[in-house]
Amino acid sequence: MTQPLDRWLPIGSAVVLVLLAVSGLRPYDRVTWWLEVMPVIIVLPLLWATAARYRLTTLLYLCIFVHAGVLMLGGAYTYARVPLGLHLQELLGLGRNPYDKIGHFFQGFVPALAAREILVQGAYVRGRKMLAFLVLCVVLAISAGYELIEWAAALALGQGADEFLGTQGDPWDTQSDMLMALIGAGSALLLLSGLQDRQIAALRH
Repeated sequence: MTQPLDRWLPIGSAVVLVLLAVSGLRPYDRVTWWLEVMPVIIVLPLLWATAARYRLTTLLYLCIFVHAGVLMLGGAYTYARVPLGLHLQELLGLGRNPYDKIGHFFQGFVPALAAREILVQGAYVRGRKMLAFLVLCVVLAISAGYELIEWAAALALGQGADEFLGTQGDPWDTQSDMLMALIGAGSALLLLSGLQDRQIAALRH
């Protein structure tokens, strides 16, 4: 059965397309830009292709669009050079630009909501504890998969992948990236599970 489109889908999509074009005008590194914004280019058409028969909650649509903004900003500047991160680095007295960690926080936060919504709408899991456990497992799998993509890029591009990797000299960057994704996922579950459940229930009526 087809469902009416969420009004935020066309609005958010239009904003994302404008920001995508702006971010791609003069990025710091063109290859890095493509690598960083590719998830946006893949997910946006997918949202439209599935919207009529598999409508998501407004909460999830909005979070996906915010995450897209995070990715496009990182793609335009590269994560080590995003001005917001540089301001935070100076303000907090950090040794590196933390914007990369913000990106990986969202890499856990938004996929957690997406995984949770799919599992709840499909009634695939019984019990809130098992639901939370499986969502965290999915997020860690996505995070590990992304780190493997970064490794493959490093092997394929050599030093040309430095901007995409964004390690900034940190030998534990991979592990801390996955930790931030896990923190993001846990934060999403703690803060938004109730709101998401109410919006899912509203979709069923």
